[in-house]
Amino acid sequence: MIRHIVFFTAPIENMDKVREGLSILTAIPHARLLEIGTNVKTDQFGTEVDLVVYGEFDDEAALAAYKAHPNYQLSTSLVRPIRELRMAADYESDLAVKQPLG
Repeated sequence: MIRHIVFFTAPIENMDKVREGLSILTAIPHARLLEIGTNVKTDQFGTEVDLVVYGEFDDEAALAAYKAHPNYQLSTSLVRPIRELRMAADYESDLAVKQPLG
């Protein structure tokens, strides 16, 4: 499984429009799970991030299909001009392997 996480910052006056634009992504059928969240900003070391896109995909092909979907292009065209920072990370996750805490 591929986990796809994208962090955004946006000016306060554009926050609702950025969230609306990102919400278009939730209609794309290639994800197991796709969420758009607002950072609650409780971390003691950094609260810069405003919005988060979190997705889970079966494999790299599903993630590529998601990025090729017309809604992805529409969301990008609406959000890119009004957001500030965008940082993304994709990583493979094996849910069967769990690391012990501590």
